[in-house]
Amino acid sequence: MRMPLHVTTDMIQHQLRQAWRGNRRYPYVLMLEPLYTCNLACLGCAVERHTGKLEDRLPVAACLRAVDDSGAPGVSICGGEPTVYPELPELVAGIIARKRHIYLCTNALLLDKKVFDRIPPHKRLTINIHLDGLRQTHDYVCARDGVFDKAIDGVRESKRRGYHVMINTTVFKETAVEEVRQLCDLVQDLGADGILISPGYQYESVERDIFLTRRDIEEKFEAILGFSKSYRLTSTPMFLEFAAGKRSYRCSPWSTVTYTPRGWKRPCYLIGDGYVETWDEFWHSTDWDYWESRQDDKCQNCAMHSGFEASVVMESAKKPREMFRLAAWHVTG
Repeated sequence: MRMPLHVTTDMIQHQLRQAWRGNRRYPYVLMLEPLYTCNLACLGCAVERHTGKLEDRLPVAACLRAVDDSGAPGVSICGGEPTVYPELPELVAGIIARKRHIYLCTNALLLDKKVFDRIPPHKRLTINIHLDGLRQTHDYVCARDGVFDKAIDGVRESKRRGYHVMINTTVFKETAVEEVRQLCDLVQDLGADGILISPGYQYESVERDIFLTRRDIEEKFEAILGFSKSYRLTSTPMFLEFAAGKRSYRCSPWSTVTYTPRGWKRPCYLIGDGYVETWDEFWHSTDWDYWESRQDDKCQNCAMHSGFEASVVMESAKKPREMFRLAAWHVTG
């Protein structure tokens, strides 16, 4: 299967419960940022996500309260660099105890020191390692030599120790499509369990000209779509068609909610229109209709999976043929 069976069934049950309750909008994934401290300053990263002081990190209790409040079955622990978070073992254990699925997003630099001997493999834990290209490209994006080699070692050792391992790849303006294909070959040879490919999006606080216009995205992803069936991609075929300009979807910003040291970030992981302290204020005062419409200027070049994969699922549910295609994609991965 494309994803572990228990992850797929839990997600389906979550959707059925929400449908039974009459909810059209509900979180699929919580993007949990327990800290803004990082051991890298990548070119494509928003400034606040790597310049925070460690003492300003969220306490574990606040993180777990966000998990409970959102109700999302998936929790992506990001930041910052989550392996820098001193209480990471306690946080992971608390989320697993709540029967949620964890995606530990990491640059892999500290896996050997902070994860392997402190957090054992678990069916609800996925190590999600960032690889934004082959050696030259990845080290350039990370603004440090040697990061690519460390990440590759992290993939190998994680698999050797029995972890479920995914790769997260962002396509930037400089990224050659042939390099993406070669990266997929490498990831497959390493035995990683899947790779998520998504177009880069320009945060408000990132000024470097490395991001894609909508036309850039469509050109690159049309080519990626052409070889996508040869690899175990976790981006749905409908999302890839959307990124290639062959489909149109409204955004689902409520499907991936973000909790940070500054509070709940709205409307989405990428756009910081404001921060609020409580879940109720975030959920009930955000203008979801406006942000779904993509009419805001900040939304024009966005085709991030976090905003549109839920849209794929919702639209597919209306068409039996699309649902069959989506189910077949899951099973054949």
